[in-house]
Order: sequence, then C-alpha cells, then structure tokens
Amino acid sequence: MFERASGVLMHPVSLPGPYGIGELGAPAYAFVDWLAAAGQRYWQVLPLGPTGGGNSPYASFSAFAGNPFLISLKTLRSEGLLTEADFEGTPVFSPDRVEYGLQFTWREQMLYRAFARYVSSPDPGLAAELDAFVQQAKWLDDYSLYMALKAELGDLPWQAWPPALRGREPEALAAARSRLTLGIERVQFVQFLFWRQWERLRQYAAERGVLIIGDVPIFVAMDSADAWANQDIFYLDAQGQPLVQAGVPPDYFSATGQLWGNPLYRWDRLRDTGYEWWLRRFEAGLQLHSLLRIDHFRGLEAYWEVPYPADSALEGRWAEANGAGLLRALQQRLGRSTLPVIAEDLGIITPPVEALRDEFGLPGMAILQFAFADESDSAYRPHNLRENQVVYAGTHDNDTARGWWRSASEEERHRFRVYTSSDPTEETVAWQLTELVMHTRPHTAILPLQDLLNLGPEARFNQPGTVGEQNWSWRFSEQDLRPELAQRLRELTQASGRLGVSA
Repeated sequence: MFERASGVLMHPVSLPGPYGIGELGAPAYAFVDWLAAAGQRYWQVLPLGPTGGGNSPYASFSAFAGNPFLISLKTLRSEGLLTEADFEGTPVFSPDRVEYGLQFTWREQMLYRAFARYVSSPDPGLAAELDAFVQQAKWLDDYSLYMALKAELGDLPWQAWPPALRGREPEALAAARSRLTLGIERVQFVQFLFWRQWERLRQYAAERGVLIIGDVPIFVAMDSADAWANQDIFYLDAQGQPLVQAGVPPDYFSATGQLWGNPLYRWDRLRDTGYEWWLRRFEAGLQLHSLLRIDHFRGLEAYWEVPYPADSALEGRWAEANGAGLLRALQQRLGRSTLPVIAEDLGIITPPVEALRDEFGLPGMAILQFAFADESDSAYRPHNLRENQVVYAGTHDNDTARGWWRSASEEERHRFRVYTSSDPTEETVAWQLTELVMHTRPHTAILPLQDLLNLGPEARFNQPGTVGEQNWSWRFSEQDLRPELAQRLRELTQASGRLGVSA
C-alpha cells in the first residue's frame, strides 16, 4: 500500500488568513497546490475535532465531529450565508498566533448568524444536502444533544449535569430534545458546514495527488459526547466519575510521566459489542482522510492505568488491552487485510507492542531528533530504520530542528557531526536534518512545515505536559510558501527517490 513518498505535517489551524485561525478556504487550497508543486504525496494533520480546555486537538468534545473554528467564513459569505454587514466590527487578529478565547466568542456569533440566515430563508438544495448529512452521520444525534445541553447548562461537564441527564434517562433526553430543538439543529448545521467544506478540500487534494493523513487519539476526553453517550464501555462510576484514568510513565517528553485524565476503556465490553464504537470511529475517520495514524498505539496492547484521583502519573500501572481483536474486526469491517493505519509507536515500546504492530503489517514511526541523544546505537539512528516505517525529524510534540539544535548538549551535537561528517550551524541544521530524513530507508518521510521554513523554537507547536497560550497556536504567513522552496523540496524529493509518477 505504501510506495516511497513524502509529505508535510501541518495542522489546519496554522494556515494563514484574515480571521485569526486557519480555515478551509483559499489558503488551504493554496497549500495543497504548494504541496503538489513540491512533489509531496501527503498532508498530515492533527485531530480535526472541536477543542475543549487547553485548546488541544487531542482533547476534543467528540471523536467524530469537526472543529467549527476551521469553517471558512469567506466561503459562507460567497454562498450568501453571511453578508458584508456581518463582518462589520471584526476584531483585529494576530497574524501569527491563534487567540482561542477571541475565536470562541466571535466565531460563535458569526456561525449563529449563518444559521439564522439559513433558517429564515432555507435554500432547497442546501436543505437537501443538510438532511442527507444528518441521516448519514449516525454520531450526530448524541453530539448535537450533548452540545446543546452544555450550552443550556453553562458549559458544565456532563458529570455535573442533573442526574437524569447525566444518566441519560429516556424521558429526560426526550424532554431535552423537545426543549432544545433549535440549538440541536444549529449544532447539526455547523457540523454540516464543516464536513461539506472539508470534503471539497479533500477531493481537491486527491485530484492533485495529495492524500491526507489523519490522527486518531486512542483515548477520548472525559468531557465529551463519546464518554457521555457510551458510559458502559468506560471505567466510570454511577455518577459518571472515572474509576481510573489514562496517562503515560516517564519517557522522552517528561521525567515524571504525563497524567492525561482520559477515561479508560473496558476492553471486555468493547469485545462483547464487536468493537462497534471503535469501528464506527474508524469509518468516520476514513471518510475524512485516506490514512489514519493511531496516536499512542501502544495503548492497544497495554495502557498506563492511573488511580483517580492521583497526584502524578507515577502512581500508575500497566493494564492489558485487546488491540488484536479490534484490528481483526477492522479488517473484516473494511474488507481488507492491509489496514490504512500508521502506528505511533513512540515511548516505552515492548516486544508485545512490536508483535501487535507487525502482526498487522502496520508501519511504525521514527524520530531522528531522538537518534543522537546518547551514545547507544539507538533504534532511531538512520542505519537502523526499517522500510515499513514513517520517519520524521520531529513531530508536533518536538521542538523545531533549529530549536532542537539550539538546546542540544555539546555531546549530542558532536555525535550528530560525527555521524553525518558535517558541521551544521543553527542556520543550516534544519535543511540538513530534512535531507537526512528524506534519504533514509523508510517508505514514508514526513517533514514538519516549521523545519522547511527554517523556524526556531518560537514556532514549536506543542510542549507536552504543559498548558499555555503558545501551544497549538503557531501560524505561518502566505508569503512563507515560496515557489523556490517548493522547487527545492521537489528536487530533494526526486533525488531521494520519493517523487511518485503522479507527482
């Protein structure tokens, strides 16, 4: 399934544009054109769901829904759902950082106006499309009710809702659907706008030979429609409070581990249902993307179970999962033995995790920034990489190449110099690391856009284990995607044997 190729990692919120956050409008199409000109096969994104506290795409209100922030307002204006008058008083946005608080208040208002205009004068063609979407998106009923209830109850997490709503008593849900009809329809309409715009963009990319790699966080957020609507498949008590929670032990990113706080699956109940919730999740993901990266793949073999509450992830233990049963069910559901899945196998990886990955022929991941951290013959050293892998200089959780070089110890820099027979500077190291990635053995190479733009640590997308305004907020400018950079990348792609026939 995987031919030798390469792509670029960039989350859509980082796209340029006038309204403070990346949108699925003209700049997104221009990025696809740039990728095609650069000979790139893939555009890798992070999870596309609506973000909750901390603005992390890995902490979403839904594993199925799309982020309303990404909806192109200019497109809505061209379709008559917004007017010029609606844009009067538009705030002045930062061109290089997403200000999520401002986005939340202003965009909610703009999308409400679009919905109100649709309700007051519905277009028959649009209404037919909306109705078809609502009928097809089986997850939408629970999600739209959940979001309407959150709005009614002051954005409280569902565990703090009245017991009848928290426990999903049928009479309480029926009354809520009747009471909140307009709010439910508004959520459905906004999701329709997102999926409609994303599908157009995905098709445009595919026509130009660019496939989109999506991201599936293995866990869902505690405050999510997924946990509320499927309480029986999680370790929750009668009040919806977690009995245990997700995290990871100490690893490359944190000396004390990370306490994520997600609810953990009851794998016995997942098995008894034929893994139906997971299968529907994969199916929805493959409607939006061509390939899916399972974030924290090792959690399909065993996961770090931490008591609730706990002071840190150090209090956890390993507990067994049943990823093999899930992946076999997915093979049957999709009718294919080769799954369109990438396994994020970073961190503490054991032989059973490797055996699970290899049983299903899934490509794992390799990060070259980790290759020279010590004297050991690391599995990430270029000569140790395997063909069935996806190789990166770094991911969204790493510093940029320039930032990595700036903070690296002199010993780490020395090992890199000796290995590469070179003497890079902070100005040259990003492209050198890019060249090293492209010439490695793995069939797929993914390049962070920040490294292609030769940016420093100010452009880092996320610092794991931290919450702050810098995380998830970096944006680039329209002028950054220069034709000469596309040409340079295309030449490197060809020289490294990653330029496909269609490119």
